[in-house]
Amino acid sequence: MDLRALRYFITVLEAGSLSRAAALLYVAQPALTAQIKKLESELGTQLFERSHAGVTPTPAGMQLYHDARRLLSDAAALRERFQRPTQGLEGSVTLAVPSLLSSLLMGPVLKQLKLRHPFVRVFVLDDLSLMVKKTMLDRRADVGIMVDTPALEGLVCEPLANESIFLCGFDVNGIAAPLLKRRRAVRKTATRRGRDEITFARAAQLPLVLQSRRFSIRQAVEQAASELGIELNVAYEHDSARVLRSLYQAGAGFTFTPACALDDSALADERWICARVTQPQLPRSYTLATLANRPADPVVQAVIDVLREEIARMVGQGLWDADLP
Repeated sequence: MDLRALRYFITVLEAGSLSRAAALLYVAQPALTAQIKKLESELGTQLFERSHAGVTPTPAGMQLYHDARRLLSDAAALRERFQRPTQGLEGSVTLAVPSLLSSLLMGPVLKQLKLRHPFVRVFVLDDLSLMVKKTMLDRRADVGIMVDTPALEGLVCEPLANESIFLCGFDVNGIAAPLLKRRRAVRKTATRRGRDEITFARAAQLPLVLQSRRFSIRQAVEQAASELGIELNVAYEHDSARVLRSLYQAGAGFTFTPACALDDSALADERWICARVTQPQLPRSYTLATLANRPADPVVQAVIDVLREEIARMVGQGLWDADLP
């Protein structure tokens, strides 16, 4: 395996076609095909599914894609390092983050890192919480933010933040409002202690728009329902976050959402319901995970420091309805 083979592989994946990639790389398509087959042989796994429409990456192909991008970036940085004097911290860090939290957190974190450490490169792998855990166990990331996982063998785990689960949706038919414990005096500001509340049993009565049971939020909701001996009124079940969002925005039902994914821009509409679930509450904890038995790395520590600082700032300013440990 060499860097050229990895560069060819990345181009094929991003182009979605061997012919398009060959044109971009200015190489003959048979030669490019041979390079990809050689790479698959060296790794002992199939990297692409072929069809008349082009190529799509297999799970192994997607994993190699993320790893190869980091390798090529490190190689480029290595060349640059010998062409200019060192200026502060320099290196790369791979950070695994749950998708819902990534939307809230990564923008501020990456912006602050760029300002403070311009030569530190961060590769973000955002995925389901289950896949974040797997990524850390596979040692494919330097730092991970795991959900409801206080400890895991082979990892150093430290508490990061805790948040609640909320019931959200547009109450177009007025069926949810009577079930809420209202806090109208402070509802417009949507501060942490000022949100409406709804008991889990009442929330379960409403038409629900939920993801499948492989998602951690659905699992927590199912467990709470089982412990109370009640059934969920599931109106729609889809795994796509965009489909779910479209459904509840159309007034088709309500969904359970962690605080990090709340859409407070909708508060201007009086039909918008955003209520903390109680009796029981559905707490969601985040753990900062790093790899055990690995020497201290100042670049990794710099990323962790900015990560913690930005979380503290967002919680303190009410931008994230969460609690610090």
